[in-house]
Formats: sequence, structure tokens, C-alpha cells
Amino acid sequence: MAINIVSSRNASASHGIKALVYGKAGYGKTYLASTAPKPIILSAESGMLSLRGFDIPVITIKTVEDLTEAYLWALNSDEAKGFETVYIDSISEIAEVVLTNAKAQVKDPRQAYGELIEKMMMTLKAFRDLPGKHVVMSAKQSILTDSVTQAVTYGPSMPGSRLGAELPYLFDQVFQIGVGKTPDGQDYRFLRCHPDMQNEAKDRSGSLDALEPPDLALVFNKILNPSIK
Repeated sequence: MAINIVSSRNASASHGIKALVYGKAGYGKTYLASTAPKPIILSAESGMLSLRGFDIPVITIKTVEDLTEAYLWALNSDEAKGFETVYIDSISEIAEVVLTNAKAQVKDPRQAYGELIEKMMMTLKAFRDLPGKHVVMSAKQSILTDSVTQAVTYGPSMPGSRLGAELPYLFDQVFQIGVGKTPDGQDYRFLRCHPDMQNEAKDRSGSLDALEPPDLALVFNKILNPSIK
């Protein structure tokens, strides 16, 4: 049996960037899809208004079965070869829709949540491992308060504590989209790529600055071409 050995640089380039982006409502998570290379959006949200100036294809997701069908389409179809980025907006909303549908089909809500955890984790991991494409999943932002110190931290939000806690571990890149102010008082948006005392973030590539412009094509290029500064 022949062993196929490839460079880690080539392997990462062919696998695509897998990233999680979270932030407050209205901070530009949906609009961020427009900055990705040749994107297609999987959405459970009705708020596509921010993308009205773009002609980006959208697949509507209402159930786990919809999500699984979209995955198989992205993996196998010739049509999907025309897209470089699968942008799921947002997994928080999709999980909430799926959980509501699951609860309507069972008597015990705990059973519905257990099924949600199992199915969502399996499907999210499948998208994360989708070969040859960038995959970006957006999520709402949660606020956590330490019961002892009362310290407040921010991270991605999902229904239930377990799914939200496990989410960041699925990705090499975790970005928080935020808004800051210039010295003259103008708002600007950024992607937080490194964690601080309050905000969760992660950059396993080691190629990104603590704050980057909210431009996925630029960020992906920096990750895949470390010589770019």
C-alpha cells in the first residue's frame, strides 16, 4: 500500500479555512459573507437586507435534514464547484429553529435537546471537514458572568450550555466581529483574532494581527500566505 505524504502547507491550502465568527446583532455578521471568496450562504435568518446590493446565492435552512442536504450538495454536486466559500448564517439561529421543530415532535423537551446536540455536532463537524472549500459559520454573541468573581466574558451563543461551550473547539479560527471608534469619533468594524481577558478568539495559523479588517478574502490570504504582512 502506497503512503501519500504531503506538505502541511499544501494540505491546509487544499482543505480551506474553517472559521467561526460571532458578534452582536447588527455588527455585520451577515454582511461579512460578501467579503468571502465566491460565497454561497446557508441561512435560517430572514435578515438578508444588508446584502441587497450583492447577488449571492442563498440556501434556506429550517431543519437538520436541510442542513444535511446542503452539505451533500456542497460535497458532491458539480454546481457547488463554482463556489469557494460556504457561509452558514447563523448556526445559532439554525440550532434554535431545529430545536423548535424537534420539540414539536417529541413529548419530552430534554429528548429534543439531546437529539439536537447529537445531530448538530455531527453536521457541524461534517461541514468543518468539507474538503476544498472555505467554511465560515456565524453565531450570535453570548454574555457569561462568573458566579464567583462576577467577571463578564463574551463568546459564541448556542441553545444550551453544552453546545455553546463545545463550539469554539471545532475551529482553527475563531473571530469576534466588533465595533470601535477612531480618534475623531467615527465607528469602524474589526475582526478580533486573538483572545483577551473578556473576549474569546483564536488564530491557530499565527498569521493574523490581534485585530484585522472585516474582510474574509484578506484574512484568508494572510493565513494561506504567511509572508504577507
